Amino acid sequence: MVDKICDYLTNKIRKENSEIDDERAEVINYGIHLIVGEIPKFFIIMGIAYLLGVLDLTILAYFLMLPYRGTSGGFHLKTHIGCIIGTVIFFSGTGLLGKYLILAPTVKYIVTFLVWAFGMIMVKLYAPADTENIPIISKNDRKKKRILSYITLTLSIIASLIIKDIVISNIIVYGMLLQSISITRFAYKLTNNKYGYELYNTQEELV
Repeated sequence: MVDKICDYLTNKIRKENSEIDDERAEVINYGIHLIVGEIPKFFIIMGIAYLLGVLDLTILAYFLMLPYRGTSGGFHLKTHIGCIIGTVIFFSGTGLLGKYLILAPTVKYIVTFLVWAFGMIMVKLYAPADTENIPIISKNDRKKKRILSYITLTLSIIASLIIKDIVISNIIVYGMLLQSISITRFAYKLTNNKYGYELYNTQEELV
């Protein structure tokens, strides 16, 4: 059902714009899939979080991690069920860690610095971490997103040190760590993902 809706919308867009080729249409179709699939998925995830009693923590973790995740990218699980389970674990788990894994002040400062340093290195190596379906090919776009990744990560870490609420502060730190891990080559191999720009460049070399 979702595929038929997405195909219909893609074809309609192509009819209105004759300049869209097959490759571009695939990207558009994937984007529509994300929109159409993500809306009901969002409510399912929130419903599960509510039933687990962690709705507030899940929403908090989502919005605190969104700026850094939006610029640095990360892997995507390839089935709806896998994505729902993974998202619940990712955001609800971050919220629970922030609430229950409390560190002593001195240890917290050390961990926060290490998370920032690790994140900066991962951004340098992998950000923006794209996917096969939506590769980020433009060097300018990649440079901008990498710079924004440095900025959002650093500002988030600074915020975690300024904010007095321990739970919010912890969620930011743990969230930055998990997000930094999600862009690594190890995480991509573990989830059977490939970096889109690498795949695109390989295909270009073969032509």
